Amino acid sequence: MKSRILFCLATVALAACTTPGGDAGSGKAADKGAQRGTSGALTLDSYKRDIAQRITHNNAVKVYSGRPQALLRSVVVLRYVVDAHGNLVKSDIMRSNRDRETEATALASLRNSAPFPQPAAHLLRHGRLEMSETWLFNNDGRFQLRTIAEPQMDS
Repeated sequence: MKSRILFCLATVALAACTTPGGDAGSGKAADKGAQRGTSGALTLDSYKRDIAQRITHNNAVKVYSGRPQALLRSVVVLRYVVDAHGNLVKSDIMRSNRDRETEATALASLRNSAPFPQPAAHLLRHGRLEMSETWLFNNDGRFQLRTIAEPQMDS
């Protein structure tokens, strides 16, 4: 029994040593698949929070902490579709001030965070889940996602 426990602890410790990033040859796709699993979120709002946290984690160098500034550089709203397996099927810009750099950052941060955890079956319509998210950009080009952002500063 002790050897089984030690084996399990060693497995958990080794799993914790994996680092995000790398190239295709380093097993990045396999790491992403192992990380995503099935979401425990039972509501659309909680699933959106899971995805927002994943995007924030996977793009940490592009995310700012603290409250968004009073007058934002850009607000980009993306509509995207996730299939039953958590794969990103489609993404479109719904709203933007035409700042091409922030649009590209928003799209790239969404795409490079996929695949996502599998959504609960009851959230799906025709095997897919359509959502939107708002990227709030400060002047320095870093962002927060509205779903998990702190309240904006007063002007």
